[in-house]
Amino acid sequence: MGHLSSFTFITLNGFYKGPDNDISWHRHGGEEAEFAAKSSGGGSTLLFGRVTYEMMASFWPTPMAHESNPAVAANMNKAEKIVFSKTLTKASWSNTQIISTDITAQLQKLKQQDKNYTILGSGSILTQLSDAGLVDTYSFMLDPVAIGKGTAIFNNIQGTLNLRLVNSHVFKSGVILLNYEPAV
Repeated sequence: MGHLSSFTFITLNGFYKGPDNDISWHRHGGEEAEFAAKSSGGGSTLLFGRVTYEMMASFWPTPMAHESNPAVAANMNKAEKIVFSKTLTKASWSNTQIISTDITAQLQKLKQQDKNYTILGSGSILTQLSDAGLVDTYSFMLDPVAIGKGTAIFNNIQGTLNLRLVNSHVFKSGVILLNYEPAV
């Protein structure tokens, strides 16, 4: 059976993006960059909603990405990727498949394979798959910042999501990595 995890950075007030999809508030310091380089090479198939996919696809294949974080850029570009979108008809980023039908049913089928899948950001996708009980682990990088406006990570969740903390790590910058599993 496959494993579905999520990885999202969030603000103290629970936003994963600010107005106009702004994520400039996230701290990408030395320790965080080392963590990203190590964890991005894990071999998971990366899952995105269209908005997050387009943001990532516009950065990671660029020379700027290769200069700023070569290990993460290489890992992101070689990874298998799935974008869930009803409007996207062509994916220009390497190794990308588009799924435009019922994402819950499609993820149930994908999880029958013995593969790992990771949702990056993509709050609406994370919320839908959490509502369906398909997410096995949640990782949040909690930045020590609050922003005035943004989109909550579990915006429009239908039920209650009870989680239990599995472990955590505090970075020198004050960023805290929190790893959760659904509480049984």
